[in-house]
Amino acid sequence: MASPSVEDYIKAIYKAQADSPNVTTHDLASRVTVSAPAVSKMLRRLTELCLIDHTPYHGVRLTEAGTKMALEIIRHHRLLELYLVEALGYTWDAVHQEAERLEHHISEEFEERIDALLGHPTTCPHGDPIPTREGHVAVLTGHALSTQRTPASLKIRRVRDTDADLLRYLKPLGLLPGATIEFLEQEPFGGAFVLRVGGQIVRVPPGAAAQIFVAENEPDEQPTLPLEESAP
Repeated sequence: MASPSVEDYIKAIYKAQADSPNVTTHDLASRVTVSAPAVSKMLRRLTELCLIDHTPYHGVRLTEAGTKMALEIIRHHRLLELYLVEALGYTWDAVHQEAERLEHHISEEFEERIDALLGHPTTCPHGDPIPTREGHVAVLTGHALSTQRTPASLKIRRVRDTDADLLRYLKPLGLLPGATIEFLEQEPFGGAFVLRVGGQIVRVPPGAAAQIFVAENEPDEQPTLPLEESAP
């Protein structure tokens, strides 16, 4: 069984690969909040464990075994997030750090029981896809709200889950996965994004808009309640 630190690195590499084909030591140091020498030491260990391919100055890539481990950790994490919201009444801004602590320690039987209890969900409270037990994961959909043009009718697909302050800010505005929004305009000189959400006009700073991922709202899509609404 891998240590929590090994699992943290593997998960960080997996997420970094989604953002860039060339995962650097500096990037990983930022993601796991350690020094570059500490990253280099861990990369040597991960290479010995056959979890990564690492060529100095050419970046890091997960091996098949490394990818399998990453998806298993992410499955644990996202199932735990949803379980904390739906079964234990946590708010969506509080579950990321809690799941970070728990994801390394649950058994496969516990994971299966959570999955069955929740009805085999496909997304976490923040809209990210939950990998299957077989290691399949849906392709992330949507683009950052900050890249969209007006006017547009959009549906929120997911929101980055790492900033608790952002999540607390978005919830009372109704900016949750599943919500339908109208993007009306961006205020001048790089100002706020003006949206209509549930009949209300809200203004979202550009930094927050960059963390909200949306897709075009199809006319025949049925309205859905955000996941948070079903929590106790």
